[in-house]
Amino acid sequence: MIGRKIDHIVYAVLDLDQAMSDIESHLGIRPVFGGYHKTQGTKNALLDLDDGCYLEILAIDHDNINIKTSRWMGIDLILEPRITRWALKSDHIESDSEILKSHNKEMGTIYQGSRKTTTGETLAWKMILPLSSPDIELIPFMVDWSESAFHPTEKLQEGCSLKEISLAGSAADKSNQVFNELSISNNISNTINTTISITIEGPNGLIILK
Repeated sequence: MIGRKIDHIVYAVLDLDQAMSDIESHLGIRPVFGGYHKTQGTKNALLDLDDGCYLEILAIDHDNINIKTSRWMGIDLILEPRITRWALKSDHIESDSEILKSHNKEMGTIYQGSRKTTTGETLAWKMILPLSSPDIELIPFMVDWSESAFHPTEKLQEGCSLKEISLAGSAADKSNQVFNELSISNNISNTINTTISITIEGPNGLIILK
C-alpha cells in the first residue's frame, strides 16, 4: 500500500465460536471476543495481524431481534465463511467519503460510534459505513480511531501477521480507477468471481482465508 494502511479485514462467518476455534487450531492463537454491534445485529471477535491491522471475525447476533433491515457487510448473504470487506485507516475521512460517493451514491455515509469492551473500556471511532450488499465488496471502507483512547490491536495478543491480500472481480478497470483516486496501490485482478483472499502467518504456520 502506498500512503494507506489496512485497518482491518472482515471475515464473515456462520458460527462465531466455531470460527474462533478453527482459526486457533490453524494459527495457534485464539481470537478475542470483541462485542456486539447492536444497531447492525452482529457480533465479532478480533485477531491481531501486526502493524496496527486486525482480522474481524463477524457473525449474526441471533439474540438481537430488533433488526428490521439487512445487516451490514454482506453477513446476510453468505452461505459459508467468506472475506467480505476490508477497511483502510483514514485521517481524511470526509474526502474519502466524497470519492466513494462519486463511485456509488449509496456509499460514503460517515458514522460516529463507540462501545464498551468486555473489560469496560471505551472504543470510539468514526467510519464510512459499509453496505449490506453485495456479499463481497472490493472497494474498501475507512475508519478513523483518532478520538479513541486506544486502537483495538493494542489489547490483542501478538504473534500473527498479514502476509498477503489479493482482490479479484469483474469490472476491475472501474474499481482500479477508484483505487487510484484513494491512493491505493493494490490492483484488482479481472475474474468472473469476486474474491478477497488473505494469507496469515501464525505460530502454527500459514492459513489462507477467502
